[in-house]
Amino acid sequence: MPFVELGTILGLAVIATITSLVLTGGVPGQKLLTPPFVALLLVANLVPSIALLVLIGRRVAKGRARRSPVGGGGKLHVRLVGIFSLLASVPMLLVVIFASLLFQYGVSFWFSDHARGTLEGAAEVAKQSYAREEDRVSRNSVAMSGDLADALGKVSMDNPQFGYYLVGQLAQRELTEGMILRAQPGKEIASLALVNPYDREIGKFITSNMVNAVRSGKMSVVVESPNGIGALTKLPIGTDNYLYAARIDPTYGSQIQRARIVLRDYRDLLERSRKLQLQFNAALFIIALLIVALAVWIALTVADRLVRPVGELVDAARRVAAGDLTARVTTPRTHDEVGTLANAFNRMTGRLEAQTGDLERRRALIEAVLSGVTAGVVSVDAERSIRLLNVSAKTLLSTGDTSAIGRKLFDIAPELDGMLGRGEREGIIQLTSGSEPRTLAAKIVADEGGHVLTFDDITEQLLDQRRAAWSDVARRIAHEIKNPLTPIQLAAERLKRRYAKEITSDPATFIRLTETIVRQVGDLRRMVDEFSSFARMPKPVFRQESLLDIARQSLFLHEVAHPTIKFDLVAGDDAPNMVCDRRQLGQALTNVVKNAVEAIQQQPDGEEAGGTVTLTLSQAGDIVRISVADSGIGLPPERGRLVEPYMTTRAGGTGLGLAIVKKIVEEHFGTMNFADQIGGGTIVSMDFDTVLLEPLRQDGEPVECSDDPVPTELLRTGRS
Repeated sequence: MPFVELGTILGLAVIATITSLVLTGGVPGQKLLTPPFVALLLVANLVPSIALLVLIGRRVAKGRARRSPVGGGGKLHVRLVGIFSLLASVPMLLVVIFASLLFQYGVSFWFSDHARGTLEGAAEVAKQSYAREEDRVSRNSVAMSGDLADALGKVSMDNPQFGYYLVGQLAQRELTEGMILRAQPGKEIASLALVNPYDREIGKFITSNMVNAVRSGKMSVVVESPNGIGALTKLPIGTDNYLYAARIDPTYGSQIQRARIVLRDYRDLLERSRKLQLQFNAALFIIALLIVALAVWIALTVADRLVRPVGELVDAARRVAAGDLTARVTTPRTHDEVGTLANAFNRMTGRLEAQTGDLERRRALIEAVLSGVTAGVVSVDAERSIRLLNVSAKTLLSTGDTSAIGRKLFDIAPELDGMLGRGEREGIIQLTSGSEPRTLAAKIVADEGGHVLTFDDITEQLLDQRRAAWSDVARRIAHEIKNPLTPIQLAAERLKRRYAKEITSDPATFIRLTETIVRQVGDLRRMVDEFSSFARMPKPVFRQESLLDIARQSLFLHEVAHPTIKFDLVAGDDAPNMVCDRRQLGQALTNVVKNAVEAIQQQPDGEEAGGTVTLTLSQAGDIVRISVADSGIGLPPERGRLVEPYMTTRAGGTGLGLAIVKKIVEEHFGTMNFADQIGGGTIVSMDFDTVLLEPLRQDGEPVECSDDPVPTELLRTGRS
């Protein structure tokens, strides 16, 4: 077969070369080739081309058979390709020969000398008719100019009788429009009298060359215009006077133009007659090859459809042998022998899968249950290597995108590994997940070959319990301490005023001691006030408030007290408004800014080194964000406990500032987040949902935080 393929390619190349030499050996415009000769060339090129297509289809069929799991060497494919190609090629050759001869004999008739002579004669007749009409119009124009000159010798051109006479002259000579004009050298043509029933721009048809020709002695000049034949002649009266007369007939221009176009197109077609002959036969050649190629493709498709069910059965049987019990074959639409075999195979594999699928279903059920619970579940083997963990465990242990399956429990959670090593069955452990510590309540259960660890995150639960306990403690402390503070302070102040002058032994010590009592009582009173604020936060009064005013007032108080620190307020021209409690939100912002200032003061150089506090107001959709950024010492390692009551990192702090801020934010249905600022410092963000706050809006005027006027801008930055 390789020699047959090579011979077919060489034969096609030789025949194509001979055909090219024959077709390109002539010159353009020569007579057509004889129809039998052209048909012979067409068949000579078509036969080896069809044979080459069949051989290509045979190669494709063999390739598909090699990829098929059935085997067999592709004999069915090759047999079908040969049958379909033979059925398509024989009638196609007959149709091509018949169509080629029929077209070429028809072309030979239309390109004969008789047809060409007929068209040229028709064009010549139309041309002569047009020339006779031009001559008639010219003669009538010359005669009419003499008659008009005689009439102008009797009446003036302005006389209405002359107008009637001009119209009568045109009608008598079967002319439809006319004009008496004056054409002086170097001047535009001027119309003296005009008959223009078609309302045409007659002046644009008359050129200076026409006037010069008449002036030089020519009797008349033909003036061509669309749908009309006119003539320009000298008017023998006065100087530089001329007569233009024309006959308008829409058929003039179209008839002669059509005759010229038909003759020109026929001559062009005659020049391209041989090219058209070759193009038609080339189209027949291409169409024939496409039909044969389509037949080969259909043969391959039919062979595939016949072999595919058997191939699917062989492939499915091999998959079942490899352990894949889900293997199925497509159920045939026809209920023949192959369809019966496919149905029996599917029933067999279905029963096998049903008998061995209980274990997989139970495993899937366990995985579904584990993925839906909030508790973390980890299964380890006897070597404490992780075999399974659910989504909650991945989140609590912060395993990230890396797979924890197969890794040691100690590498993921050493606290849980230590609990397992000590033989404990349940307990509370502290787990550092990322940068935030978490408190987990863990239980351990032994199973076959390992253990199952379950644990819940109780960090927030413990935090809520501590808040409730501290709130109760703060309420009791405020109640027990606040009552004796006022008598102590009044007694100390009265001692100072009443006996300061009577003490003579050591008056300075007396005054210093009484002032110390008053000052310490004031510190105790402020501490009790913070306890009261944390224990009994007043119910918020929600009204529509300007966040820009609240922010300005919060920054202004600290800016006056700390001149070395730079305070910036970034809000833009469209600063957001929000439904809130003005006093509580102002207290929250004041506490956050106060913490930012204290963070700057805790730097090595203290407040003298300067620093920046930036308060930013922004809105994205329904979420309003208030963020305070400082250039202080940054967040401590235990940042997750910053909002707990009495949790402080500064000496002398009560630890209630951020706890109060957290409580205010939660009562406004907001969230509070801490983050590190690039370059050092802290960013505290508070996000509020305006959709949740809007239904809480109460009627009435906004309540001012104090009697002090709201500053319109900051003292040193002026940013808003």
